[in-house]
Amino acid sequence: MHSIIKIRKQLPGEVIDYQQLMSCFWEYRKPRDKIRRMLDRGELVRIRKGLYVFGEDYRREPVSRELLANLIYGPSYISLDYALSYYGLIPERVDVVTSVCLGRSRNFNTPFNRFTYRSLNDSRYTVGARLEKKRNFSFFIASPEKALIDKVWTDKRIAGAGKSFYQKYLQEDLRIEIQRLCELDGEMLHTLGRAYDSHKIRMLIDFLFMVKERNDA
Repeated sequence: MHSIIKIRKQLPGEVIDYQQLMSCFWEYRKPRDKIRRMLDRGELVRIRKGLYVFGEDYRREPVSRELLANLIYGPSYISLDYALSYYGLIPERVDVVTSVCLGRSRNFNTPFNRFTYRSLNDSRYTVGARLEKKRNFSFFIASPEKALIDKVWTDKRIAGAGKSFYQKYLQEDLRIEIQRLCELDGEMLHTLGRAYDSHKIRMLIDFLFMVKERNDA
């Protein structure tokens, strides 16, 4: 009991990596055994190899799933369905935390729900992310424009679609309101269009600008 209280005082955040834990156990001959016992007692919860959070009785605030998403597998940032829901673009609450990454696509099941990662190449990955601040931590998340384009890009149902397809897809499948589409940043859409260099993304962007023009008329 003494050890977990001591560590809790030393480490202010709820999420802890292996190196932080080892720095707290420098005086122990077998620090890995100490960590294993703390896991067995529920003082620590393992998220994945080398990544932990404090047990429920020792947390000062709820664990951020957004922060976990950045740390579980990277480099990555939140995008796709979870980001669309985060910005209120789609009405559904999304439980699975969805991200894009530079590595291969992966899925992780953890005590804090499921985390999925979809692979993008460098040119598509490096455009459109932002640092979001929340309470006393920050995490990387796609802009609304990037989240939508990532969603379309990774949706295998869409291939060779023209502009006319997107009205049904965005309004009926994703249930995004037209007014919210009009609020998307045009300059960011152009930048993303160049980065993706894809027919279906060009058609999506053309449709979004057509919607904007109709709304302004």
